[in-house]
Amino acid sequence: MLKKKIDFMAVVTVENANPNGDPLNGNRPRQDFENYGLITPVCIKRKLRNRLQDMGRRILVQQDDRSDDGYTNLSDRLNSVPGFDALSKDKKQTAEDAIPILCQTFEDVRAFGTVVAMKKTSIGIRGPVTIQMGKSVSPVDVESMQITKSVSNEPGEKRGSDTMGMTHVIPFGIYLVKGSINPILSEKTGLTEQDVADIKEALRTMFVNDESSARPAGSMAVYRLFWWEQDADNIHYSTRQLMDTVRIQMKDPDAVPKSIGDYDMTVTPLPDIPMEEIEGV
Repeated sequence: MLKKKIDFMAVVTVENANPNGDPLNGNRPRQDFENYGLITPVCIKRKLRNRLQDMGRRILVQQDDRSDDGYTNLSDRLNSVPGFDALSKDKKQTAEDAIPILCQTFEDVRAFGTVVAMKKTSIGIRGPVTIQMGKSVSPVDVESMQITKSVSNEPGEKRGSDTMGMTHVIPFGIYLVKGSINPILSEKTGLTEQDVADIKEALRTMFVNDESSARPAGSMAVYRLFWWEQDADNIHYSTRQLMDTVRIQMKDPDAVPKSIGDYDMTVTPLPDIPMEEIEGV
């Protein structure tokens, strides 16, 4: 069991990229009704899982194109775990029997938890690491452009520049990704100090190896990572109080932000609790 309650906040910069497209809205960057940009917790956890996988950690929920064990579905991956395959066929199986096996095997299960359907029951594991919805500091603009093809699809087809679709980017924005690690839940999943160190590094390097046509290399980065640790038996400050010690505001509220230099960042540490400010990547 961890002896510390941990809170963290990553300051993320976005420049000419789509941080999290909405498939129900033409893959436009997600926004709320006030035009603040959003990044879903599922999207953030996907990036963290990918980074943990890059570190050589064993991950249950993998992308097919990043599979490192040859399995392309959860069922085959689970049944490859010693002890779990036999347990899944046992008519007397219980969720409590399966939880230790999954937590010991997969780091993302120890961190984020999971839900697995078995023949006779479903396993629900609450993870100690929780991630909030990422949100931009100020409203973001979305620029949309048509994209075209320049080659023929079929023999004899006349070469042309037919419209294929649209691409959408945010010229510039700053997003805050916040989260916590609960020491009580870590006791059940067995989250270790090394796991915490891995998650910390995954947050700092969240966008390494995450390049795509929607997010070219260098278009998204962690500018700063703020990290707080409190004694689990003597918690002085709530997560909200800690997050409020970091203030990021536009220097000119009426201007269109073009770089991080258009923002002021003020950090006011609280007494009796150390705050680690880490340079991101």
